[in-house]
Amino acid sequence: MAKKKVFLEWLQIVGGLAVFAFGVHLTIRANIGLAPWDCLGMGIAKHTPLNYGLAMTLMSLIILGIDLLLRERIGFGTVIDALLTGNLVQAYNTWDPLPEAENLWLGILVMLLGFVFMAVGMWIYMRAAQCCGPRDSLLVGIGKRMKKVPIGIVQILILAVVLLAGWLLGGPVGIGTLLGTFGTGLVMQGVYAVLRFEPRSVRHRSVREVALELIGKKGQTEG
Repeated sequence: MAKKKVFLEWLQIVGGLAVFAFGVHLTIRANIGLAPWDCLGMGIAKHTPLNYGLAMTLMSLIILGIDLLLRERIGFGTVIDALLTGNLVQAYNTWDPLPEAENLWLGILVMLLGFVFMAVGMWIYMRAAQCCGPRDSLLVGIGKRMKKVPIGIVQILILAVVLLAGWLLGGPVGIGTLLGTFGTGLVMQGVYAVLRFEPRSVRHRSVREVALELIGKKGQTEG
């Protein structure tokens, strides 16, 4: 029973990441400038032989190291996110199911819709409680150290730093970049308010804890 539950949670994580990645794809197809993380990913790709997907995977692994320094729990969800998300976005970009927005207002609408998909995707896979993805672990880790600050505002502060790094690397910056910096956190705050979800309150299980569940030793948790 425990094995089935864990495997279903893994499917939930992958499904949530697919929704999240589609949201990222929408922000790219909005055609009004890239959101901060994507700006940074494109900036890295510009200076390396990596495509966007591999650049984002590399960046996720670096952020994973920062999460470890923040002593955040690392779970299967973290690893799955690090390995899949950038490549899922690359797959959507290659498949290219939607045309680019052809005017500013349509682009803004598409980008905002993308933020909603991203927030819902995060909600889906965070509820599996197998730890956040590297970027979300960073958000939660910093959020825990800024408990009086709404999680959406913490997100804005992080994205501002990411935007600066992306701009310095030559990543595409536009109106959508500024919208991504401030809009992502605000939309996330609104979506989570509707869903009555507080990511800082989720008790995540580490790789070791889930592994113990799989071998039938659920009671043996980390100290």
